[in-house]
Amino acid sequence: MYYPDDLIEEIRLKNDIVEVISDYVKLKKTGGSYVGLCPFHNEKTPSFSVSPSKQMYHCFGCGEGGNVFTFLMKYENDTFIEAVTRLAERAGIDLPKAKYTNEEKIERDIKAAILEVNKEAAKFYYHQLRSPNGEQGYKYFKERGLSDETMIKFGLGYSLKYSNSLYEYLKKKGFTDDIMRESGLIKYSEKGVYDAFWNRVMYPIMNNANKVIGFGGRVLGDGKPKYINSPETKVFDKSRNLYGLNIARSSRRGNMILCEGYMDVIALHQAGVDNAVASLGTAFTTGHAHIIKKYTDQVLLTFDSDGAGVKAALRAIPMLRAAGLSVKVINMRPYKDPDELIKNMGKEEFEKRILQAENAFIYEIRMLMAGVDLKDPDEKTGFYGKVADRLLLFPDEMERNVYLDAVCEEFMIPKESMERLVYKKSLTYTGEVVQSRADENKKNTKKLDDGVKQSQKILLTWLIEDNTIYEKIKTIITEADFIDPFYNKVAALLFEQLRNGDVKPARILNNFTEEKEQNEAAGMFHASLSEGLSGQEKEKSLNEIIKKVKNNSLDYISNTTTDVEVLQNTIKEKAKLRNLHISI
Repeated sequence: MYYPDDLIEEIRLKNDIVEVISDYVKLKKTGGSYVGLCPFHNEKTPSFSVSPSKQMYHCFGCGEGGNVFTFLMKYENDTFIEAVTRLAERAGIDLPKAKYTNEEKIERDIKAAILEVNKEAAKFYYHQLRSPNGEQGYKYFKERGLSDETMIKFGLGYSLKYSNSLYEYLKKKGFTDDIMRESGLIKYSEKGVYDAFWNRVMYPIMNNANKVIGFGGRVLGDGKPKYINSPETKVFDKSRNLYGLNIARSSRRGNMILCEGYMDVIALHQAGVDNAVASLGTAFTTGHAHIIKKYTDQVLLTFDSDGAGVKAALRAIPMLRAAGLSVKVINMRPYKDPDELIKNMGKEEFEKRILQAENAFIYEIRMLMAGVDLKDPDEKTGFYGKVADRLLLFPDEMERNVYLDAVCEEFMIPKESMERLVYKKSLTYTGEVVQSRADENKKNTKKLDDGVKQSQKILLTWLIEDNTIYEKIKTIITEADFIDPFYNKVAALLFEQLRNGDVKPARILNNFTEEKEQNEAAGMFHASLSEGLSGQEKEKSLNEIIKKVKNNSLDYISNTTTDVEVLQNTIKEKAKLRNLHISI
């Protein structure tokens, strides 16, 4: 769906960012801005700033920033269109109705119908749990220590012992066999029609909009399999959903606890630990890792402490780390899982275990060492080799060295010997020693590139902070002088606003869809460079930055052109720069 830029801007203007964010964060006016505790990371001292004049927010602690749309996209995990729709409704603006092709309309109708079937099925299971027929299921949940309030919160239910009770119920509600088949809740075979779930306690699976997209069911008694899930449908993809995420995503704990099963999640939430999720009866995937990354930078694993749980944890850790997440492991022993630990030792002990969680890499090495006889020279040598192999998985040398120090200290491994072993193995991995001169050249080039980008960033910040500077430099600096692609795009949008005399930094952010770019732009627009500087100091700094940006631009032209006339012009321009001075 596409909405015109003017409509997007109207919606933004009619949703004051201070008022919108105040619905989520307690803000206090300080000078020309409002400050509060950042909702995107844990902090005790406010570093989250909201500017009513720029209609933007920025956290000086974690770097998050943007306009009113990006705030909702980050906080509510909305798509851009969902944020636009939410804010349009808030402002009383009617959005044009979306136009869909016939195929899209059919697809939407099927998805809506499946969600409706799931909703009715959840109601059916919910009421059966509380009926005389559901006494066995209710007793099971009570024996597991769940309160009525928790059962209601998670919509827990029960599927009857009769094999077609849900089918008969849905039929009376007017659902067609085609839609019931699409939902995966009803099975069709040569022998007839029957429910996919029967004689099981039921766990509805919700999406972020709290709509039921599928179910998990645990058999009562000794039947097999113990747990089954809804099959994948047009609304349910196991690799793109996590159980409990609809609640956990609103937690402000700053991390997320990853469990193995439904009951672990429910037990933790009942104990007040509201940031627990679990994969949906399937192996943890990279897709799950990237979902978690949307909400936090740190994961705490509470997989079962048995052999299967350890194996699952060792498989999940590299995927979580590859998604850019910091990973720690909570020790459940002597109990198997969070549910058992809380029942036997209480919430306070679990909270204590959270604080004592072990770094995932140290945990990996500890599990690797289990069963190794360190008195046996061959086994000890093999263990050290495996440690070195895992250290080489860290591409960054500094990070690798930090972990090498930690591992050697924790497991009493001779540090110098491990360093030599890692170095020796690195030669095998790369096939050659990387020449130090090439490394140094690479570092110098990166340093130069970073300096060029920084000067462009600073000049854009100056122009946002003091719009009058534009009139003084417009004949010297143009948007073309910002040679970094990102800053060039920002400059083009800003210069257009400056030419029109209508500078609105928040509107510029509408042109960026990547979160990293939004944060970068917001930080640039929210910074203050002149605070604390005398007029003379400010003037000197500005002149230096202008010369640097222009020189970089002229150097770039000189290095990329073969036109003699263009080269001559750049030489003349460089000569002029030596005597350039702008008064402010």
